[in-house]
Amino acid sequence: MPVTWPAVETDLAERLLAVSGVVAVVLGGSRARGEHRPDSDTDLGLYYRGPLDVDALRALAVQVATAHDVYRPGDWGPWVDGGAWLTVDGRAVDWIYRDLDRVRSVWADCRQGRYTVERQVGHPLGFYSHAYAGELALCRVLADPTGEVAALREQALDYPVALGDALVAALWEAEFCITGARKVPQDRVYVAGCLFRAVGVMAQALHGRAGRWTINEKGIVASAARLPVAPPDFAALAEAAVTDVDAAAALLAQVRSATA
Repeated sequence: MPVTWPAVETDLAERLLAVSGVVAVVLGGSRARGEHRPDSDTDLGLYYRGPLDVDALRALAVQVATAHDVYRPGDWGPWVDGGAWLTVDGRAVDWIYRDLDRVRSVWADCRQGRYTVERQVGHPLGFYSHAYAGELALCRVLADPTGEVAALREQALDYPVALGDALVAALWEAEFCITGARKVPQDRVYVAGCLFRAVGVMAQALHGRAGRWTINEKGIVASAARLPVAPPDFAALAEAAVTDVDAAAALLAQVRSATA
């Protein structure tokens, strides 16, 4: 009987647990949310504490993958951290590292309505720190012998009201970006950056008011458009807003009203 892919995920998770430093393994991304396509990557989150034995991860990758690139913590930047790209049984599999103690600290900040937006390769809007909590809430735990990650996930299912309020309060930045874009209409590249930023901030605010997690920019406008608090036709209006200052200002007015 052929081995089914979920069984492969579970087997990988158990083998990853044997690596020094790994505390738990989760399934993340579109496959955990049930939004994947047949060709979607399989994202395995490795929650670790203390030194992570990358040499052991490389040895495991050699055993299970036909192609593999394994990196050290920090190699992918300060927030995405590090991980690996593998091909397992013909499928793309990503290992993504998360420092568990840092995730706990971010979750504590979220409950107090605090978050940061940091520069991170691959995140043109910036990496919103509360994505760590969103990843927990949206993941499926595969291996967690201590129960620590499952307990954190259970907490993160309750979206902090204070965080939502903070994201709505940050709409001032969208207004600031639109104002900046108006000042130099001849600089089309700068204007495009300002309006992209403004729309992203609006989408974050809508998620915050709705109490729904979002973990990156990919699909954030479509996700915001499905929220019950979103202005009608938000997705179409957002597409217009990233190329037209007046459209962005009009959309901001609607988002302010929707999140008030």
